[in-house]
Amino acid sequence: MAPLCTSTTIPFLLILLIHSVHSPAAAFYLPGSYPQRYRPGDTLAAKVNSLTSPSSKLPYPYYSLPFCTPQDGVRHAAESLGELLLGDRIETSPYRFSMLNNTTPLFLCRTGPLAPQTAELIKSRIDDAYQVNLLLDTLPVMRYVKNPIAPDVLLRSTGFPVGVRADDGEYYVYNHLKLTVLVNLQNGTTRVETLMATADGAELISYNGGKEGGGYAVVGFEVVPCSVDHDAAAVKDKNMYDEIASKAAAGCDPSVVGMRVQDNRSLVFSYEVTFVESSIEWPSRWDAYLEMGGAKVHWFSILNSIVVVAFLAAIVLVILLRTVRRDLAQYEELGSESGAQADELAGWKLVAGDVFREPSHPVLLCVLVGDGVRILGMGVVTIVFAALGFMSPACRGALVTGMLCFYLVLGVAAGYTAVAVWKAVRQGDIAGWKSVAWRASFAFPGVGFAVFTVLNCVLWYNGSTGAVPFLLFLVILLMWFFVSVPLTLAGGLIASRVRHIEFPVKTNKIARQVPAAQCSPWVFVAVAGTLPFGTLFIELFFIMSSLWLGRVYYVFGFLLMVLALLVTVCAEVSVVLTYMGLCVEDWRWWWRAFFASGSVALYILGYAVYYLLFDLHSLAGPVSAALYVGYSLLMALAVMLATGAVGLGASFCFVHYLFSTVKLD
Repeated sequence: MAPLCTSTTIPFLLILLIHSVHSPAAAFYLPGSYPQRYRPGDTLAAKVNSLTSPSSKLPYPYYSLPFCTPQDGVRHAAESLGELLLGDRIETSPYRFSMLNNTTPLFLCRTGPLAPQTAELIKSRIDDAYQVNLLLDTLPVMRYVKNPIAPDVLLRSTGFPVGVRADDGEYYVYNHLKLTVLVNLQNGTTRVETLMATADGAELISYNGGKEGGGYAVVGFEVVPCSVDHDAAAVKDKNMYDEIASKAAAGCDPSVVGMRVQDNRSLVFSYEVTFVESSIEWPSRWDAYLEMGGAKVHWFSILNSIVVVAFLAAIVLVILLRTVRRDLAQYEELGSESGAQADELAGWKLVAGDVFREPSHPVLLCVLVGDGVRILGMGVVTIVFAALGFMSPACRGALVTGMLCFYLVLGVAAGYTAVAVWKAVRQGDIAGWKSVAWRASFAFPGVGFAVFTVLNCVLWYNGSTGAVPFLLFLVILLMWFFVSVPLTLAGGLIASRVRHIEFPVKTNKIARQVPAAQCSPWVFVAVAGTLPFGTLFIELFFIMSSLWLGRVYYVFGFLLMVLALLVTVCAEVSVVLTYMGLCVEDWRWWWRAFFASGSVALYILGYAVYYLLFDLHSLAGPVSAALYVGYSLLMALAVMLATGAVGLGASFCFVHYLFSTVKLD
């Protein structure tokens, strides 16, 4: 299996993208891998991934339970950075098949008598609903079960439970797997391989190591797990892959349990495999995994957001085209009259000498805006690449790897923005820009790395595969110090040498007194976050379900549209609140503009609490709760910085335009 995630295949991806644009009627190909073809009789080897649970967020190694091991020993598969960060630990397994060779039940192994602590461990994993995850040709195994509410509807999920607890309170392990491999006969060369040969100049690959046309490709992998009461004494002399006579295994009824977990009792494992020729084409084999219901819900969310955007846009247009023009006309008319009349006039023009006054805590504001621009840029670039299909699930962990790489590279944008805002606030004075750039390189990355370190130590202590290995931990730390920090400083250096933004009005030496307000403006700031939250809360549900319930999320086209609408709403909300503040002669708009849109983070935190109580009510243990709380806080902080940067940037452009139209005496 040769992945298409490396730099050597970038020309192929470009050619594929161009070809898909010029051939819209052709089937969409999901980049990430090309067909691995097999002849009848060729060996297929399944692999195993970490044990995962929807209720406990601690993945554990597959071989932490007494499962059968391969005859040649367990070997770790090569894993990407994203896979390791996600807690994936892919290893070899004893499950072996021969292409198109159906088998009767085969004996795998017989464990020794279970020690009491081992039996309790298995029972604990069953109580926490841990799932076994098999992989074949990068495809996760899929299980179909009947919907208890609608028996005619099948529910599908990846993986299968370790076991089940029966009504009598006894625990049973699923020790027999009825596997089905869906294959598709490949006739000749596919369009994908033709493009690959054009891009890389390589010979076409057909069979597993051959150079001819045809062959079979794996397009599906399904399982029916069963608990079969094998006679441990009868299989004592059996070798791995010997046929095992078992009427219960031949029937394989998931509703019937037999292999009970009991102290000092041996477990016997077996499996069988059936090959079924399928009409599913190889480029469409991920459709069953990526298909998400609720397309109408996504469209409803987008239409709802468009209505909000249109409503706010109408308000902004009224402000710009009617209110502002009317105010300007009045001011120009009063310019020829006595100063006394002008002094009696209230409005935003009276704060012209203070509107660009340096805000409180300017360094902190510049740092937050710089980090927000970096996070927003990372999100936009990642979603665009994912929407184009370049971060497919065939490249496991590609999405996380891409996010990390984009975040590191966009340190240039963080440093440049932070120093550029600093120069604008200081009206061209570059003194202190190095301190701003240094703090921008350590602010959010430092908070994120601190949270990551604490949670990683918790995972280490619990022996979870979700813990990042120590060597990778050092690599991430070195990438921060030797990639992210220098790029951030380089961005700050560039900004320090670029001409700063000049303000259209001069700032008075003495600050104007702000009139007392009947209601605190921060009340409006807190309420303003409801509008951006209304834009994204439906999509947020699907994202949270993907993060914490293991559901697949791959509707990045919808997410890209929601992101565009979110940015628009944040900009419009911030502009409206900024104008309202200036109209009551309150020139302190910098921080309010940032938090007017950034306050959406408060509602995201509130939704995270709601999701924990009503959707993750089965969350098991304080460790899982700590992981949820820690990463939810980090996500809310990132959203606040990104949306706050959008709001401040939009308000700055608005204020700059507004006062550039004023004719001052």
